[in-house]
Amino acid sequence: MTRWLLVFISIALSMQAVHASSRDITLEEIITAQRVTQAITNDDGTATAFVRVRPRTPYQDDDGTSYSELFVVDNSGKTTPYVTGDVRIGQIQFAPDNSAIYYLSKRGDDRHTSLYKLPLTGGESIRLYQHKVAISSFSVSSDGNTIAFLAREPQPEKTEELARKGFRAQVYEEQTRKTQLWTLDLNEEKKEAKHVDIDEHIHSLAFRPQHNQVLLRVAPTTLVDDDLMLSQYVVFDLNGEEIVRIQSEGKLGRAAFSTDGSRFAFIGAEDKHDPKEGRLYLGNLNDGAIRDLAPGFPGHVVDLAWQDNEHVVWLADVNVETDVRRTNINTNQSDVLLEQGQAIFTRLNQVRSNGDLTLIGHHVAHPTEVFHVRGGELERMTDSNPWLAEIRQPRQEVIVHEARDGLRLEGILVYPHNYEAGTQVPVIMSIHGGPEAHVRNGWNNSYSNPTWYAGQQGFATFFPNYRGSTGRGVNFSKLGQNDYAGKEFDDIVDAKEHLVDIGLADPKRVGITGGSYGGYASAWGATKQTEHFAASVMFVGISNNLSKFGTTDIPNEMHLVHARSYPWDKWQWYLERSPIYWAEQARTPILIMHGAEDTRVHPSQSMELYRYLKVHGNVPVRLVLYPGEGHGNQRVGSQLDYALRLMRWMNFYLIEQGEGIPSHELPHAERLQDK
Repeated sequence: MTRWLLVFISIALSMQAVHASSRDITLEEIITAQRVTQAITNDDGTATAFVRVRPRTPYQDDDGTSYSELFVVDNSGKTTPYVTGDVRIGQIQFAPDNSAIYYLSKRGDDRHTSLYKLPLTGGESIRLYQHKVAISSFSVSSDGNTIAFLAREPQPEKTEELARKGFRAQVYEEQTRKTQLWTLDLNEEKKEAKHVDIDEHIHSLAFRPQHNQVLLRVAPTTLVDDDLMLSQYVVFDLNGEEIVRIQSEGKLGRAAFSTDGSRFAFIGAEDKHDPKEGRLYLGNLNDGAIRDLAPGFPGHVVDLAWQDNEHVVWLADVNVETDVRRTNINTNQSDVLLEQGQAIFTRLNQVRSNGDLTLIGHHVAHPTEVFHVRGGELERMTDSNPWLAEIRQPRQEVIVHEARDGLRLEGILVYPHNYEAGTQVPVIMSIHGGPEAHVRNGWNNSYSNPTWYAGQQGFATFFPNYRGSTGRGVNFSKLGQNDYAGKEFDDIVDAKEHLVDIGLADPKRVGITGGSYGGYASAWGATKQTEHFAASVMFVGISNNLSKFGTTDIPNEMHLVHARSYPWDKWQWYLERSPIYWAEQARTPILIMHGAEDTRVHPSQSMELYRYLKVHGNVPVRLVLYPGEGHGNQRVGSQLDYALRLMRWMNFYLIEQGEGIPSHELPHAERLQDK
C-alpha cells in the first residue's frame, strides 16, 4: 500500500472523531453542510415556509443529487418539518388566502414532477395535478382560481420504443423541445390543463396581480445562447395574445409586479455587451419602454420586490458586501434599508406593506439561512447546521491592493489557523469563474474551495476579484473584454505579489485553482505564468480559445460580452491567448478535472491541455473525468473525490514540496468498508 493511501486512511479515520470542544472540520462536513434555497412568508408575517437542501451522505447513500425538504418557521424561531425525508421539493408558493402551500415534487407513484397542495395547518399533501410531462414551474392567480404552469413539449411518439430497437440518432441543436404554457382551472372537479399557444421557448412565469395575464420570459429557441442574450419579458393574456413586450437588450434577471399589477420592475443589462444583468429598470406596461431607476449605480442589483405600488425594494452586491435599498419610483429617491456587513444576502424573497423583509443570506460562519427584518432589525430565523458551533473558524478579511497599472482591487483572504503576522505560508489562489462573478465576504466553503479545511492544514486561501468581476458596476465588469488572459490574469499575479510583499505568502509555495474561467486562469498560471505558481488544479477550464468557440453552447455570449470579436477576426491572437500555445514552457504540476457531460466548456478542452503537456513531458500532469457531471460537480461522491484530489495535490507540492506525482488512488474502498 502506498504512503499516500496510508495517509488518507489516517485522515479519513481522524475525520470521524467529534470533540466536545472546538474541533476541526472535515471535507465530508463541508460538502454535506445543509443550506436554505427558498423562503416565502404569509401575508400576516406569522409563518415562513422554506426549502432546505440536504446533500446525500458519502459512502452510505447511493449516487444522486441532493434532497430538498420543506419546513415552516414561526416568528419565535420554532421550525416544523412539513415534507421531509428522501424527497425533492421544487418551487413553493402560498395560496392567495394563505391557507395552504403549493409545491412541486415527484412523490409516490408520480410519473413526473407534479403539483401538490399542503394545508398550512398541517396534514397530508394532496396531488392537484399530474401532467403528461414534468411541471417545471407554476404561478397562482390573485383570486386563487387558476394556476398557470410550464412544461416541456412531450417527446415524439414511439421515441422510447425506437430507442430500444437501436434508433438513437441525435440531431445536434435541432431535436429540442420548447417549454410551453398551460393553465389549470382549480374550480373544475375533473381538472384538465389547457394549452396556451405561444410560439417561443418560455423560461419563467408569473401571474400579473389582479389581472388574467401572465408575465413570461421568452426566447426564440431553447439554446442557452438565446436564453442569455435574446430573451425578453412579455405580458400575455391567458389566450396567448401578446399585451406588451418590454424593450430591453442583453441579459435579464428577476422581475416583479407592484402589488396591484399596475407597475413592473426588472433587472437587466445596460446593453448587449454588459457581461452581467445588474441594472434596475421600470418597464412601461403600455408601450414596453424602460427607465433606469439607479443610473450609474456602482454595484450589481441581484433581486427585487415591491413594498407597495410606489416603492420597489432591491438587493445589491456592492464590492464584496450586499445591502438592501428602497426606491420611490415617482421621485427616484432611494434609501438604504439594511446596511452592509451584517450578512451576505442572496435572495430578497418578500416585502410586506409595513416594510418587513424575508431574505436568504449567508455569513462567514454559516451557509445560507432565512433572515427576517422587522421594524428595521435583522434576525436570523433558521440554523441548518448547529454542529458548526463546534468548529474552529479561521480568520477571514478583505484585502485591498493595486494592480500594476494602479487599478484598485479587492479580494477575500482566509488565514491558516493560529497564523502569526510576518510568517510566510503556502497560499492557494482560488479564481472565480465567469468572469462576470465575484467572491463576497461570506461563506465561501465548498467542495472546490474547502477554505476551513485548508486553514487547518496550514494553507491560506485568497480569492482575487480581478478586473471583469461584478459588484463594482458595469464599467469595471467590462474591463477584461477583448483581452482574454491579459490584464485580468495579470491582476491575479499582482494579488499574489501583494501577499508576498506583506509577508504572508511564501513565493515558492503558491498554488492556483479555479473552475470554468477560473480553470482557464489556472491553466494560464501553469503555462504562460508558470514561474509564479508551484501547483495548479484546473477544473472545467479553457485551454484552446479556437476550439472552445466551436464546442461551447454559448458562442454568441462569448462574442458579445467577453471576446468582442470572432476567432476568424484574429486567429493568431486567439491561439496565443490559449494555454496550449505555451505548453512547452510549463513547469507547474497541474491536475486537470472535468465533468464528462459538460456542454459549456467541452471536456476536450481538458483533453487537449493534458495531451500537449504529456507529450512535451516537462511537468507532472493528470486528467480526471467525472461521468454524469456537467459544468461543475452536483453529486456528493464526485464532490468529495474532487476535494480530496485538490487538497492532496496542493499538500504534495506546496507543503511537502514533493518530487514526481502523488498516487492517483484514493481510499474510497476503505471508507466504504468502514461504513
